[in-house]
Amino acid sequence: MFSLNTLVSALRSGHWPSLVGAWLHFEVSFMVWLLIGALGVPIAEDFGLSPTQKGLLVACPLLGGALLRVGVGLASDQLGAKRTGLYLLGGVTGAVLWGWLGATSYLQMLGVGLLMGFAGASFAVALPVASRAYPPAHQGLALGIAASANSGTVLAMFFAPRVSQLVGWHGVFGLMAVPLAITAILFWLFVQSDAGQSRTERHRLWWKDLAEMLRRPSAYWLCTLYAVTFGGFVGLCSTLPIFLHDQYGLDVVEAGSVTALCGLLGSLIRPLGGFVADRLGGIVVLGPVFAAIAGLMAGLGQLPPFGWALPILIGTITVMGFGNGVVFQVVSERFPKRIGIASGVIGAAGGFGGFLLPLWLGALKDLSGTFRPGLWLFAALSLASAVSVALALRRTGGGGDPDR
Repeated sequence: MFSLNTLVSALRSGHWPSLVGAWLHFEVSFMVWLLIGALGVPIAEDFGLSPTQKGLLVACPLLGGALLRVGVGLASDQLGAKRTGLYLLGGVTGAVLWGWLGATSYLQMLGVGLLMGFAGASFAVALPVASRAYPPAHQGLALGIAASANSGTVLAMFFAPRVSQLVGWHGVFGLMAVPLAITAILFWLFVQSDAGQSRTERHRLWWKDLAEMLRRPSAYWLCTLYAVTFGGFVGLCSTLPIFLHDQYGLDVVEAGSVTALCGLLGSLIRPLGGFVADRLGGIVVLGPVFAAIAGLMAGLGQLPPFGWALPILIGTITVMGFGNGVVFQVVSERFPKRIGIASGVIGAAGGFGGFLLPLWLGALKDLSGTFRPGLWLFAALSLASAVSVALALRRTGGGGDPDR
């Protein structure tokens, strides 16, 4: 059922160079999106930030990405994902150049963070490119592979702290312009032209697409679920270096290495989530996913010794990555013709969830003196999501579609 031949056959069923281009676009963009999180410790030390200020600093790129994903998703449907993707890389390059040549105050760094939201909006380009390159039977796998490029977390968290010790954290921003330029060239070469989209699909009024989507209850439900899985993944990875430094005393390189390991496993498992969801049904798989996230986050909220906290963190982020693949398999089933706008809106919800997590972790630590309340709050939201999935399955007799 899950043989290598089956996997290879599935990959050959579509235009694999486009899938490679989508993956590369999101991989490099994700590196930039979480760059401030990777460099959060030295930046915070330079500016003398409080826990709340640290949380806002690493959350700003996530907020920028959330705000931009809807517009980029619409542009992917209306202008074409390929052209939109190239424009997006230009915006990301502008952000890293500002971080390199300017950003000498905390307020300027917040501005850089918001502009780096262009990188997070890559999600609404990569997924439409991958989706349109593959037939419906293999959407979960294709979307899972494209979205596994959140492994850019690994590169950012592992290399950025080490390079910053050689060139300073400003210099890391400048060096990021090189892979961005290479990515733009390869994306232009690999991704098939989307000029062949039907005239009806390409020129429909975007607000009609958006209104049609928002009339479906499943859109809001999937936004909530993705805010937990992807929001948890990106929010936790962004704030993890600061959490490990402040709670367990790890230095910037050690904290980055642990975060890179967690991000690697959470990224690699995402295609498996889509693959399993293709065969077992996404809604059926989501219940255990959210229950596991709730239990693991509750355990982390006990703030155990580092020897126990490390496997809990690895397990939590791995399950979140698996859940990301499952959720977007469900999205591709619900909105097969409007995957651009769907990935934009639901992706925005995920980015907004990621923005809130480090923000409330920092604010609640300022208020209570501990990370416990923020971690337990996320555990409670995950448990509520598990309950919503169980109710949906019960209401629809196993189909789990809230639109029925």
